[in-house]
Amino acid sequence: MSNARPGPWGLGARLLAASVAVILVAAGTAWVVASAIGPVIFHDHMLMAEPAEADVVTHAEQAFTTASTLALSLALLAGLLTSVVVSVLVTRRIARSLDRVRHAAAKVANGDYAARVPAVHMGSEFDDLAAAFNTMATDLGQIEQTRTRMLGDLAHEMRTPVATLDGYLEGMIDGVVQADEPTLGMLREQAGRLSRLAHDITLVTMAGEGRLSMRLEPLVVGDLLDDVRAQTQARYADKGVHLHLSGTDSDRRTTIVADRDRLGQVLTNLLDNALRHTPGHGRVELGVQRDVPVLRLWVKDNGDGITAEHLPHIFERFYRADAARDRAHGGSGIGLAIVRSIVEAHSGTVTATNPGPGALFTIDLPMNHPQPA
Repeated sequence: MSNARPGPWGLGARLLAASVAVILVAAGTAWVVASAIGPVIFHDHMLMAEPAEADVVTHAEQAFTTASTLALSLALLAGLLTSVVVSVLVTRRIARSLDRVRHAAAKVANGDYAARVPAVHMGSEFDDLAAAFNTMATDLGQIEQTRTRMLGDLAHEMRTPVATLDGYLEGMIDGVVQADEPTLGMLREQAGRLSRLAHDITLVTMAGEGRLSMRLEPLVVGDLLDDVRAQTQARYADKGVHLHLSGTDSDRRTTIVADRDRLGQVLTNLLDNALRHTPGHGRVELGVQRDVPVLRLWVKDNGDGITAEHLPHIFERFYRADAARDRAHGGSGIGLAIVRSIVEAHSGTVTATNPGPGALFTIDLPMNHPQPA
């Protein structure tokens, strides 16, 4: 960003020139009007007074012209000088205030997101400008921190499968490792992990940029819950966790307009997340409740729960409440970010609470046939 100083016709000079121009035009107008109208009116009044001698009228008119010219000249000169002084003071203060904004903007452009604009006390407009700039700098700083953390987490997520693939392929080339069925299956699993990671990142990025494609159609909620339960039942049975469906028949028959595949992915991600954090012989509840004007879906488990310090960040990309355990169970830290992106694309909201025992994820979807957000 260029640090060049403002030219001779910067904002201060332009404001001063505009003020002087207005004053000169006003002075000229006043002079012309006074010269054209004042003597005529005075002459008519003198004639109405019927003076005895004509010289009296002439002398009085000359006195009026001299006095009015002198008074008007002094008044206009005083007004001009006062306006110039006031304009110079105001323009200097405005220029100093804007110069602070310019310096702060230059620092932010160079990566210093701690730069702030102090309050200038030049009116609500300047205070709003300073507050908006400081808010923008704070948001940019948070975005930069998130981007840095995301790149680091992404590199970590890719490092393990890439190292595994490289090590086994090198062993095959050297003849140390046999390309048998278990080895090829493991290699394919690692490649699938990379593919899923790339797909998840693409999905979250598209949702964040508003490019997530949505295929809205009438959807019976009960059918969706049954499909999701069928997809996850085997994994729950392997771990010995009971998956319970909750909701009245009337609630299950509710029809909403949504993308079946996207909404199914939301519930599947939440159920997989609950399964990872629920011990064996635990219980997970998938429920529905019609509460006009929203339809509420929830997933509740009786596992470890989420501590208060993690709740505000649980839907951020790559964020993990327990990084070591999630990586051990194959979690990438993107699943809940995908959940929030898809729900918001349906004009809905998703929240996480910790009522104890376990965690509760609640989804509220509008029932008035929303358009994709």
